[in-house]
Amino acid sequence: MPKIKMEPKFLTSLLTLLLLLGLFFSISDATFTNEDATRKTMEEFSGYPTDSHHSILSSFSVQSEELQGQAKELSTLSDSPSPSVTRILYSEKDVLARRFIKGIMKQAGLSVREDAVGNIYGRWDGSEQGLPVVATGSHIDAIPFSGKYDGVVGVLGAIEAINVLRRSGFQPKRPLEVIMFTSEEPTRFGISCLGSRLLAGSETLVNTLKKAADAQNVSFFDAATSAGYNLGPDDLSNLVLEEGSYSAFVELHIEQGPLLEEEGLSIGIVTAIAAPASIKVEFEGNGGHAGAVLMPKRNDAGLAAAELALAVERHVLESGSIDTVGTVGILELHPGAINSIPSKSHIEIDIRDIDEKRRNGVIEKVHQSAINIAKNRGVTLSEFNIINQDPPASSDKAVIDAMEFATKQLNLSHKFMISRAYHDSLFMARKSPMGMIFIPCYKGYSHKPEEYASTEDISNGVKVLALTLAKLSLE
Repeated sequence: MPKIKMEPKFLTSLLTLLLLLGLFFSISDATFTNEDATRKTMEEFSGYPTDSHHSILSSFSVQSEELQGQAKELSTLSDSPSPSVTRILYSEKDVLARRFIKGIMKQAGLSVREDAVGNIYGRWDGSEQGLPVVATGSHIDAIPFSGKYDGVVGVLGAIEAINVLRRSGFQPKRPLEVIMFTSEEPTRFGISCLGSRLLAGSETLVNTLKKAADAQNVSFFDAATSAGYNLGPDDLSNLVLEEGSYSAFVELHIEQGPLLEEEGLSIGIVTAIAAPASIKVEFEGNGGHAGAVLMPKRNDAGLAAAELALAVERHVLESGSIDTVGTVGILELHPGAINSIPSKSHIEIDIRDIDEKRRNGVIEKVHQSAINIAKNRGVTLSEFNIINQDPPASSDKAVIDAMEFATKQLNLSHKFMISRAYHDSLFMARKSPMGMIFIPCYKGYSHKPEEYASTEDISNGVKVLALTLAKLSLE
């Protein structure tokens, strides 16, 4: 009889399967007759079968009211009145919010550290030393007059997922880590996902930050110093994550869109994150008195900007894909008086797509339109600067499988979907296998005070995250 050669990787997988099956069949069928799938799953993961006096099912629960209370308390650390939230990078409220998060991490028994720009890490060591980390997390900074759930669910929910696993008696093999990323929003310095970009090794960002200043002409380094982070230019390059140090990253987030709520689904399993691009454009004209300069004699920088804004919409629609989107989110005119023809205009454009080539094609068309508009209106195109042009990211199959497994074990309805908003996961994907879990939010509202996620939906998301982390930590 010929010998069958088995690869070491196959043998390892087979042994793991046999161990799980052995654990499963060592517990009588009657034990699971009326038990929720969650209990069975956690027993298999942890290796701590329950008896009649203690049920993992009873402990595998989310302290949802406390979680909502934490989100509410965090929302009070804001520079705008309730119900809105404004929390800008390195502001006084941002510093207080960071202190709040570190306190909750410590309460969860995590070892806490910060890096040079204020990314915060809370780690639960695994049973085996030296293995790559399974991480989760998000951000807590908030654009002006926004809501209290964007990012926050992914930080507070991640800490609670760790608590859920601890209460269940689970012991991870790989370390589990919660990361609170610095400045996912671009509010202060015009740079999105600042902390995660640096972790991913963006030298372009390092060079940009060396000369970056906010609207009040405060440099990035002075702002960091005011918040207690005394870093120098050389410190930025030292933040890059070591290759292979993370085996997976999973981010829990509100959808920021209406699909899950409209379809009555509990969970979105993200398969890809769209590629964002940001563009700054400036036109310069002659200006003049609104009454004295006749229409044929005008070189109106304001109308040039308005025409370009409409061109953005036209080129996006011409792409033929619903996944291509474009937004003119900022349009500023100088001198900004009702009786003065604008002599300068400044607009900022956001274009996104899951198809990088298609998105770049739209950007080129917008650029050509800007050139033509300037020529036809007799104004100068003084700036067309692509601030960032990031590639899209796909979720890792193993992470998708783990998220789907967890969702099915919990009997939660779900769908596979893409994220048209960018997240820190987009940049963590450059250093680690990545995935995202979406939960519904009211009417898809986000970046506004009406943003809301129900206690039930948050709880479902935390449970899926907890089971996903557990599975990934044992692989």
